[in-house]
Amino acid sequence: MLLKEKMPTPSDRDNKTKAMQLELLKGSFSRNEALDILTRMIQVKIQFHESKIERSHQEEDIKMRENRIKELQRDFFEVKRQLLENPETCTLNAVVKIG
Repeated sequence: MLLKEKMPTPSDRDNKTKAMQLELLKGSFSRNEALDILTRMIQVKIQFHESKIERSHQEEDIKMRENRIKELQRDFFEVKRQLLENPETCTLNAVVKIG
């Protein structure tokens, strides 16, 4: 896992904040490893939204988070289906941009 500073663009120089990138995933994984990694990442994200729902009193926020959970579940189902239909290995790349 690498945390590296992004090269500044002209608009970055005006903004005064430094953008950072956190490289979470980069490499080839077996189908089972990829499913395990993606399952855990999606579970963490869903748990995050569920915890926010439990503490929220705003109906709009709750509905937005419920919709996001459903979207994550749909997307994961599709990714899982494609992984199971394709070769034994796949490449995963995930970068979080902070700035």
